[in-house]
Amino acid sequence: MNAMADPDDIGDRDRLMGLTENVDDKSRVVASRVAPVLVIAVRALRIPSAIVWALPLPFIGVVAVLVARADGLVRIAGLVGAALMIIVSAAFWGRRRRILQAARDPERLATELGIMISLSDKAGETRSVLSQIAGGGWQIFSRLKGLWSAASMTGRWIDNIGDLPRARYFAPPKIGTTVAVTVTALWLIPISIVVALLTVIASIAGTL
Repeated sequence: MNAMADPDDIGDRDRLMGLTENVDDKSRVVASRVAPVLVIAVRALRIPSAIVWALPLPFIGVVAVLVARADGLVRIAGLVGAALMIIVSAAFWGRRRRILQAARDPERLATELGIMISLSDKAGETRSVLSQIAGGGWQIFSRLKGLWSAASMTGRWIDNIGDLPRARYFAPPKIGTTVAVTVTALWLIPISIVVALLTVIASIAGTL
């Protein structure tokens, strides 16, 4: 017996089926070339991104446990700081999970990239941006961000691609958010280490 299809996948196919008719051949070719590059980059980042997420967690835990034992404003300030670090970590993990899901099906990603191009008032410019992707790792996200920032994309186009569950993570404004969240998560590693070290010292010294 065949497994029952995922209702969300059925909904995606039905919603996008009509839009694919407006995708021209040039856009299909570009999309079919770009999608595998994005998929490879995302899959290569699965383990490194998990490490970036996991590294600060023990230090955040140390801070949370120690400041919870403090009193007054020190306790409040410490818990707020720990909460902010947890929020950054959670935001990075959530964005990582959504991008991994977006790259899980190369064919559907390619279809949505083609639709994304067709939705633009400047299809040639959009194709040019996507076709210039090079490099690997998080470089591909920062490169995409830079290429998009130099392109003339309308607010209407950005709103329209918000309905594309996969392609939208590789275009503005989400590509910018991804880069910002990633940079913040990378900074969180040394910050959490330093804060945890200072918290331990203060606890030993009895000033916490």
